Amino acid sequence: MTLRVRLTAAFLTVVLGPVLLGAFFVGSTMAAVDRSRSIERLGLAAAGVRTSVDALCQQLRAAADAVALVAEPAARPGAAAQVVGRGLAAAVLVSDTAGRTVHATAGGPAAPWQDCSGPPPATGPVRALAARVELRDPTGADLGTVSAAQPVDPAFVARLAAVTGVAVTLLDDGDHLDRVTHTTENREEREAVLAAARTVDGDRVTEAADGRYVRRVGPFPGLPLPLVLSVPGERPPGLNAALLGAVVLAALLAVFAAWRLARVTTRPLVELAGAVDRVTDGDLTARVPVRSRDEIGRLASAFNRMTRETGSYVAALTSSRDQLRGHLAVLGDTLASTHDLQRILRLILHSAIAATGARAGAVLLLDAGGVLVGQCTEGLEGRWPSGDPSDPATLRVPVGAGVIGAVVATGEPRRGRWAPSATPTGEPECETYIAVPFAAPRAAELGGRGGADRPGHPPAGGDGDGGTAGGGALGVLALYDRLGADEFDDDDLVTLRTFAGHAAVAVDNVRVHEEAQRLSLTDPLTGLWNYRYLRESIRREVERANRFGRMLSVLALDLDRFKDVNDTWGHAAGDAVLVEFARRVRGEIREVDLAFRQGGEEFVVLLPETDARGATIVAERLGAVVRDSPVPVNGHSEEPVRVPVTVSIGIAVYPDHATSGQQVLDAADDALYAAKAAGRDGYRVAQVGSRPPAREIPVPAGAASPPDGPARAGGPDTAGGATGGASSGPHPPRQSRGR
Repeated sequence: MTLRVRLTAAFLTVVLGPVLLGAFFVGSTMAAVDRSRSIERLGLAAAGVRTSVDALCQQLRAAADAVALVAEPAARPGAAAQVVGRGLAAAVLVSDTAGRTVHATAGGPAAPWQDCSGPPPATGPVRALAARVELRDPTGADLGTVSAAQPVDPAFVARLAAVTGVAVTLLDDGDHLDRVTHTTENREEREAVLAAARTVDGDRVTEAADGRYVRRVGPFPGLPLPLVLSVPGERPPGLNAALLGAVVLAALLAVFAAWRLARVTTRPLVELAGAVDRVTDGDLTARVPVRSRDEIGRLASAFNRMTRETGSYVAALTSSRDQLRGHLAVLGDTLASTHDLQRILRLILHSAIAATGARAGAVLLLDAGGVLVGQCTEGLEGRWPSGDPSDPATLRVPVGAGVIGAVVATGEPRRGRWAPSATPTGEPECETYIAVPFAAPRAAELGGRGGADRPGHPPAGGDGDGGTAGGGALGVLALYDRLGADEFDDDDLVTLRTFAGHAAVAVDNVRVHEEAQRLSLTDPLTGLWNYRYLRESIRREVERANRFGRMLSVLALDLDRFKDVNDTWGHAAGDAVLVEFARRVRGEIREVDLAFRQGGEEFVVLLPETDARGATIVAERLGAVVRDSPVPVNGHSEEPVRVPVTVSIGIAVYPDHATSGQQVLDAADDALYAAKAAGRDGYRVAQVGSRPPAREIPVPAGAASPPDGPARAGGPDTAGGATGGASSGPHPPRQSRGR
């Protein structure tokens, strides 16, 4: 897709997008407002219908009561005539207990009459509404009934329509919507209203084909009339057509304007792109005609100035290369004083590219699986066999594969022209290359093991005797496609060896620093994190729980009667018990949980995103795994002795039991005391609100904490050579309480 097409599409998107959204918003808003108002009108109309029918039924019931209260049978016809004459009812019917008519006023509606309080009729139209009352003598004996009726005729339906303000249709019955008794709808709208009424039930509202809104009311007890109510919509006629016409007109104007704008804009850019291609091919004499003084003209002027200065820079770069090599010693001193490995490697790679005139380069380090992994790259865009990885870590080359893998395997640098192999190696494509391995400065002293003796740094792939490939190689520094020359020469090889030596020193220093940092934050006896890292971790986890609205559970653990173990079997046996207890704790917690030795026989476990129920489950598992298997230790006679051990656990949950990291630790400690007081070998959960609110005062640590990445504290290799029972970090500000 050309730039002109993209500009046209972008302009159309910017212009037509708001137009379409506006038209859609106007249409949908008008429809929603119209429907909402119509539903409200129909709701009020339905309530008005119920009220009108209910008032009529009460009037009829009062009329029937007035006749029934007349004690003398001979006077009842006169009372019935007065009720009809006053307009309280259209007809009055007096019947005996057998249902025979005793007296009926003249001119009444046709039977049958529908009782207001009775169930809706099964079939047939409703001709009249009636209210019926019992007729009794002074002694309470049943003499029959008195019924007062009002006809359901077109006048009645018209009154309902006038009261409610909507069109009213009375059906023959609720099951046959095609038979109409009376209606105020005109003939053209009646069919559409009835068709819409067939699709709804209950109190729902639907829209008819002609834009009217329809609702059914009744029949049900209290309103035995099957009615259909309808109101016309209030949307302006032709709204949709007007909106569509406006959108089409805006689209035509936008297409014409976008085409003209894109054509005027892209012409100088095409000329600039052609000049850029010539410069890419090495022609620094390429120039672009300046046709205007706008941004495009300034860009053309800047390009011409850039090409002139680039030619000067290329000549100056060649002459300053030797001077740059003389400053490498100062650069090495600066790199040795920094522990940010990624920053160091980026600086080394950038300096190496500048010193040799390369177009691209990469630094790869050997991992524990014998694979070279890219740590930083520069200028490798578009050089991959397939795709364009966004992370240098996607550059992975096995040892012995391709040019880079062969450099590490043999320990010898290589340079020359690139010859693609039939088997993919994961290396970037190029025309020329140079690659130099680098090893730790003490690799020769360690017998070619590349620092494999250091704790926490196992050999990264070897030959079976503990040595690494290439005589202790740590990685490779590789550069590609030298500017202004066909291939890299011997001077470039010497320069690159110097940078590779600095990279080796930097990697070795960072690893030594990381090892010292780890030792300062772990307990040398158990391999768990120490109290210093506990203070940092509880603060970090509380902040994380606050940020994401999660819970944090804290377990305070204390070995029961641990002093008896030391007094009976000696401190060596006590240390063995502590080491075994720490191993069991590590085996029972998740990867994301953190375990700490707080001091002596006291331990702490942090359970992120865990509530009190989950913490009690972990506490039960820890108690069982400690209780069920006595710890084997060497007794005074050097004979193995199995020492039974139990643990008491206090549980506190943030934010249920505390508002800060220190408070939740104190709450867990109080719960631990409660577990001790309850007989030991169990757990207790802290009481809610047992502590007053307090503010946590952060205590800065002497060394930076390791990344959040370590899932478990320590490991089998960190506790192996320990001889003492004290933590290497600062101990908690309290003494062991002899629990």
